Amino acid sequence: MTVSLPPLLLVGGGRMGSALLAGWRERGISSVLVVDPSPGAAALAGPNVTVVASAAGIPHGFAPSAVILAVKPQMAAQALPAYARFAGHAVFISIMAGKTLNAIAAMLGVKTAIVRAMPNTPAAVRQGITVAVAGSHVTPVQKSLADDLLAATGMISWVESEALLDPVTAISGGGPAYVFLLTELMEQAGLDQGLPPALARRMARQTVIGSAALLAASDEDAAALRIAVTSPGGTTERALAVLRADDAWPQTFTKAIQAATERSRELSS
Repeated sequence: MTVSLPPLLLVGGGRMGSALLAGWRERGISSVLVVDPSPGAAALAGPNVTVVASAAGIPHGFAPSAVILAVKPQMAAQALPAYARFAGHAVFISIMAGKTLNAIAAMLGVKTAIVRAMPNTPAAVRQGITVAVAGSHVTPVQKSLADDLLAATGMISWVESEALLDPVTAISGGGPAYVFLLTELMEQAGLDQGLPPALARRMARQTVIGSAALLAASDEDAAALRIAVTSPGGTTERALAVLRADDAWPQTFTKAIQAATERSRELSS
């Protein structure tokens, strides 16, 4: 495999950190140092990947081009200052929910090059979407590197306003949970109508998977695809009429996204 990525420092090898690492491995890596104290983190080691338990274990002279911050937000104040020594040349890419550019800069230095990003869990199968915003000290070269690193797990979009990451968190960050809830509800509804448990689960899961694949393959928007499935006077039309009665379901979903957006803003303050 052709090596295409420069030396990287990954702080945190949890679910999202390990998903990023897996994507980078597919693209080719020269050297990745992972800092993670958990006992299971050793399993991340491999060709060109070294795992250490703390910042104290980083070899002298190691100079990453990017430092990816994948620790829990509540650990940031304790963990981040140890990496301020890399602020002079590395771009810091934060996937910590709720931590603003200013909050991160306060821990690393006001002139630190910082990218704040919000990925989602389908990154684990390279089908994620990440929305990112670059701080004022990020150079075009650093932004390009961040784009390459984040794109290793799926699609990436950039925004100019950091405030947009709050609704992004509510929609794409939490979106997989909403889809999984819908799958749960369809499975339970199948059980309520007498379907065998194995069949109800298989149908619910594959319907969501197949519908997502159709959406990805189609040039039509979601509304057009919904209309195509809804025969006038048919069973789907009857079901949708119940879901949309008095706009209860659409309004509830809108309220849910609003609540999640507001909570993201609370966590950022």
